[in-house]
This record gives sequence, structure tokens and C-alpha cells, in this order.
Amino acid sequence: QVQLVESGGGLVQAGGSLRLSCAASGRFFRINDMGWYRQAPGKQRELVATITSGGDTNYADSVKGRFTTSRDNAKNSVHLQMNSLKPEDTAVYYCNARITAAQPMGGIRTTDYWGQGTQVTVYS
Repeated sequence: QVQLVESGGGLVQAGGSLRLSCAASGRFFRINDMGWYRQAPGKQRELVATITSGGDTNYADSVKGRFTTSRDNAKNSVHLQMNSLKPEDTAVYYCNARITAAQPMGGIRTTDYWGQGTQVTVYS
């Protein structure tokens, strides 16, 4: 069974930094795009950053220049370095990966998987 396990997050003062990590485990053929989303209280989940298997990145306008995502294909992991954090960055952050894996009843399917979520709280 494919799983994404996140680490990092926590409480930080505005202007500080945090690093999130996420690793995929289980049996699969390929990890395609990976990324990070966040959901603040009372708001919809929104995209933060994505990264392709080739390393091409995409960021939400609100985090450009402050956040950097990277991945280690050998370790099936993705990271999010968050600098110059602001109170409005407070949210639960979720790792996402589009993974191609064999299905129990046969065949191969590409599916979106999600991490368990990790809380990031930025105080002023």
C-alpha cells in the first residue's frame, strides 16, 4: 500500500523558517508530479507548490520568492523550505504525489495520494 508520510511543521515567529518533508513508501512503478497544498481554517485547500519528476516547479503567487520545493527521486521524497514566514501562511500543509502503481485486482493506475497533514503556525 502506498503511503505519504510528512514531517516538519510547528510553531514559528513571523520572519522565521520551517522545512517540511514528505516521503513515499510502498510498492509503485513511478512517482510523477509531487507538491504541497495547504488549508487554513474556514478556507478551501489551495496549491502551494508543485514539482515534476524532472524538477520543474510551480508556485502560488503568495509564496513566490519565499518558499522553495525540491525532491529527491532516489529517496522518493519532496521538501518544502519556507522562509520569511507570515501569519497568513498558518495552515495545515498536505503533501501530494501522483503515483503509478499496480492495482490489487490487476492493471496499473495513476492516483493522487495525500500525506496526513502537518500544522504550520506563524505568530506575529
